[in-house]
Amino acid sequence: MNTERCGRIVEKMKRQGMDQMIISDPTAIFYLLGKWIYPGERLHALYLDSDGQTRFVLNRLFPQEEDLGVPITYYDDVEDGVEILSRYVSREGVIGVDKNWPARFLLRLQELRGGVRYLNGSRIVDKVRQIKDADERRRMKESALKIDEVIGRLIPWTVRGLTERELNAKCLELIRDVGFSRPSFDPITAYGKGAADPHHITDDSRGRPGDCVILDIGGMWQNYASDTTRTVFIGEVSSRQREIYETVLEANRRGIEAAKAGNRMCDVDRAGRDYIASKGFGQYFTHRIGHSIGLEDHEVGDVSLANDEIIEPGQCFSVEPGIYIPEEGIGVRIEDIVCITETGCDVLNESPKALTVVPD
Repeated sequence: MNTERCGRIVEKMKRQGMDQMIISDPTAIFYLLGKWIYPGERLHALYLDSDGQTRFVLNRLFPQEEDLGVPITYYDDVEDGVEILSRYVSREGVIGVDKNWPARFLLRLQELRGGVRYLNGSRIVDKVRQIKDADERRRMKESALKIDEVIGRLIPWTVRGLTERELNAKCLELIRDVGFSRPSFDPITAYGKGAADPHHITDDSRGRPGDCVILDIGGMWQNYASDTTRTVFIGEVSSRQREIYETVLEANRRGIEAAKAGNRMCDVDRAGRDYIASKGFGQYFTHRIGHSIGLEDHEVGDVSLANDEIIEPGQCFSVEPGIYIPEEGIGVRIEDIVCITETGCDVLNESPKALTVVPD
């Protein structure tokens, strides 16, 4: 068990008057115990109390040979796992439960421990996970540089006559080649009209001269996600496309400049969004400017006008403004991952962002 991370959770539990907590999300379990366990439909639960006492309740079908640093209580399929868990749960006070814990387990626990007040405990775990330690930041930097390498190797393929699906397959091949265990999400490789759809589904379209090409890709390196987007142009670029690209690039720069401790997440979104609006493209920026990232590509903590949480050192999130004009077949998005420092932020991606026309 990572005692430092567990201790941060316990401290937040105390400050928020939460006496106990049940953690069941496999990613959160890995974050604390360093072991991926996927129990399927069966119960598994890491129990914490505000005194720092722990207990891991797990089906016997998933025996742990190594020491996870936490006492384990096993149960069989013929036993009531929730009842066994309830033996460690106090009969009073406040307990936080995982936001993804199946209702069938929660309802059963409520039957057994009806005097307890139940709250969403994931807010605490998610907040602790937002603040990356030095080892996490190192892995995320390495992951970012690896995906930069993939972008650099993928761009020349945009002018080789491949369909979007074929370009996507090439992307996945390169992700494997550089050493990623897997993509962190399904890549987006989109030409022209497809690029004008922020979440275009890859199809059999082929790129044509003058098309913009959006490459939105990421990979998992040592359990940590990368995510970056670059937009390039096939053969030529119009003055209209150039104006849009330069607008998005400046919005990306302004968003990164606003990404610093003490500002709010909404300030980052507003910095990019207001600039895009000032250039007359406000209606064409149709999504938030970013999302938190770490063990998962999208973690709790969106970078949007709706989030007024204060930014803290150690947070990592994307800054990815975009402009999408379907009727013109133009779409541009530029995305970097930033990690907040005491004095500003480190931009983890280093791949070039200057407007690029790929010779056809």
